[in-house]
Amino acid sequence: MTACGPDGNSAATGGGSASGNQKAGGPHLPDDAPTSIDDLKKWKDGGWKDWGKWAHEARDFANPIIKDHWKADRMAQAQAAPDVGVEAGAAVGGSEATDPEPRPVTAQEVGRPYHRNMAPVGKIFFDSPKGPMVCSGTIVEDPAHPGKSNLVWTAGHCVHSGRQGGWMRNIVFVPSYNDTGVPMSQVGTTPTPEVTPYGRFWADWISTSGEWIDMGSTESGNAGSAYDFAVLHVRPENGGGKSLQETVGAAAQVWFNAPHADRISSIKAFGYPAAPPYDGARMMSCYDRPGRLTMQQGTPAMDRIGCTMTGGTSGGGWFVGRNGKLTLISNTSISSNAHTWLAGPYLGPEAQRVFDSVTRKFAGQ
Repeated sequence: MTACGPDGNSAATGGGSASGNQKAGGPHLPDDAPTSIDDLKKWKDGGWKDWGKWAHEARDFANPIIKDHWKADRMAQAQAAPDVGVEAGAAVGGSEATDPEPRPVTAQEVGRPYHRNMAPVGKIFFDSPKGPMVCSGTIVEDPAHPGKSNLVWTAGHCVHSGRQGGWMRNIVFVPSYNDTGVPMSQVGTTPTPEVTPYGRFWADWISTSGEWIDMGSTESGNAGSAYDFAVLHVRPENGGGKSLQETVGAAAQVWFNAPHADRISSIKAFGYPAAPPYDGARMMSCYDRPGRLTMQQGTPAMDRIGCTMTGGTSGGGWFVGRNGKLTLISNTSISSNAHTWLAGPYLGPEAQRVFDSVTRKFAGQ
């Protein structure tokens, strides 16, 4: 499962420009973006309907809020994000940075209600050329706004399709989705406060890696998978003065340049698997000792754990305990075709540049 602009040498700035090895989406609207109520109606179900004009560059990112676009019944219809699998044994031949495939670890249900057990984790919904889809994401701390973060960590392929595509549309984050874990068949008729306990938050800025944009593929894991991460800056659909972190009351730290997988005793991965045998209704987790997986010589070794979670888990956070705080060190990017393991990118200098570009942009706001 796999779970934006010109290159340069410095951090991303406003206006949709991007530089360094990260690419960011800004407030510039493409020529055919909505400028009237009629345009918004055309946009509402994923349009621009002509996905042949898919916005690829950083400056073409646009994500206007469309109230009530993501009602409970439409969210329930969203399918798992592109299921980018990897053949058994796929890795760089003879690589010293690839460990033996882990044994499958059966995913376990997270305790409910979710807001009391894993509040920072939620679902990311978006429109794609194939219709409404879903990934997972995590609220993360923002050093520029202590205790008041509006940042969400996810996979790059959950917001941008990579080298052969462009920006997804109508991207929203729903923390503690389906808080009481009712079956998906009942989600459409469940009271809104139980499905979206904290509301819906729309991305108004997104940054992902230049490597993902240039090399990433939603067809199969490849070198781009090692850089498959993204950071969203969000705002509430219905407005209000509170930040996402204040609203939810929780956020995870991000640990950049952490010890590599072979020096970490255990990782716990979270997400909302939506491809069979799961239906996306419930938050699940896997706990395992990580190993390493190198997809291409010269790219950072990814972390890998045994896990049976499927599509929809993409973007979900991988956590370790550090100084008594919930700490994110990776996110789900790819899986084996048999869904026996998951792999996530190592969050090194490239990931830190992506993150820093967003925190700097909103530091004074």
